[in-house]
Order: sequence, then structure tokens, then C-alpha cells
Amino acid sequence: MRILVVSDIHANWPALSAIDEEYDVCLCLGDLVDYGPDPVSCVRWAMEHATYSIRGNHDHGVAQGIRVKGESGFRYLTGVSRPSMWEALGPDERRYLLQLPVTQRATLAGKDYLLVHATPRDPLDEYLLKDPEVWARRLADTEADIVCVGHSHLQFNLQVGRTVVLNPGSVGLPRDGDPRAAYAIIEDNRIELKRIPYPVEETVSRIEAMPWPRRARDMTIASLRTGRLPGPPGPDSTDDPSTGRGSGEGRETRPGR
Repeated sequence: MRILVVSDIHANWPALSAIDEEYDVCLCLGDLVDYGPDPVSCVRWAMEHATYSIRGNHDHGVAQGIRVKGESGFRYLTGVSRPSMWEALGPDERRYLLQLPVTQRATLAGKDYLLVHATPRDPLDEYLLKDPEVWARRLADTEADIVCVGHSHLQFNLQVGRTVVLNPGSVGLPRDGDPRAAYAIIEDNRIELKRIPYPVEETVSRIEAMPWPRRARDMTIASLRTGRLPGPPGPDSTDDPSTGRGSGEGRETRPGR
């Protein structure tokens, strides 16, 4: 069995459509929308191709009509781009986002999988990096062979006791300094983290056509080209919000912080 794992697509259709892999099962770990110019194409792709799909915090925010305010970082870009999501998505796409589960379990090729966008404790918002000690605490009561997560936009494949924590990285908006689309393939229970170049300038041209402030377009374009958000760090610069709850990059966080 060959399994494609994708996450954090963020309305970047050129990046998603560049992934050309044969697969038997597709796992989609959330955040189809916000930041990018093509939410409809990305949501419809998931509707057609994702065997198992879960809700990300941005999917939740768009589907629930949650407005976000902030003047720096990704919180600012969320607030600017979200109205474009509401304008573009039709009833079928909105309904799909609304019905996505927060977590999902599956048994594939003899392995038990848990799919969650952030962490088992806080499925939508908690932001954890590749820290085995923290993940060990998060997995203490979790029965699964492979826990698939997204949210941080950072690829990793981490063995924690008997459990593997897999983050395929972000298809549409990486944050590790590598702008190529990130995803993972699992075949014969072997995990491969993959990157693929895509026509970034095609996405850039679509961003330029969006009715967003010049600042928002410049920030998004720079992030697409470099794989990092430009500018000095601010209180919201590493947040990845949609529900109004931020989380700090590089540290263990508590819900509501």
C-alpha cells in the first residue's frame, strides 16, 4: 500500500497540483484554506482525492465565519485573506469544511493511524516542534502506531516510544526556509519525507491579482519565495491562528495562550 500524506495546503493550487505521485490512500491533515489565492481548487481536490481528511484551524475558522484581527505575521495575513475565502467558496465547499472531523483513526497496512492537525491534546491549535520529550507527554494516553500531524509547517519523522509522529510539512506555505512543496509518502510502512519544486511565480501572479493591501501581498509573496515569513518577529509573527488562540513557536504551549 502506498499512502500520500499532505497538510497545510493553504489555497496554493500550483503547489498542490505539482505533486505527481501514485497512491492508494491519501491522508489530508487540514488547512486547505487561507493565505493563498485558490481555495476552491484545493478544497475540491480534497473532496475528490482525500481518503481520510481532518479539520485544520484555518478550515474551522473559514467554515465557522470567524474573523481574525492582528497587525503582524501570519495573524495579519489570516485576517486579510479570510474574506477572500468566504467570497470564493460555494455551498458545497463550505459544507465540506464544516463536516470535517477534528480527529480521525484508520488502520492501514496493519498499522493504527491517528490523524490530528495539531496535537492529540489540542487538535486545532497547539503548536509543537520536533521535541521527543514533549511529544512523549502528548502521546502518553494515545494508542496508535503512527500519529500524523500538521500545523507547524515543518517536516519531521519522529520515533517516540512505540509511536511514530509524522509531520509531512506544508504543501502550500513552508516555514523552514525551503519554498518547495512538502509532503510524505508511506510505502510498506516506510516513511519518506519529500519536497518538490512548483511554479512559485504562478502563485505569485495570482496573489498580485488579489484585492489585498500591498503589505499583505508583499509579505505573502516573500514567504512563498523564501519559505519564511519576512520581517522582525512580533507578538503574532509565529502564530497560526483562526480561532483567536495563538501558540508560540519553539515551545510547549497551553490552550488559550
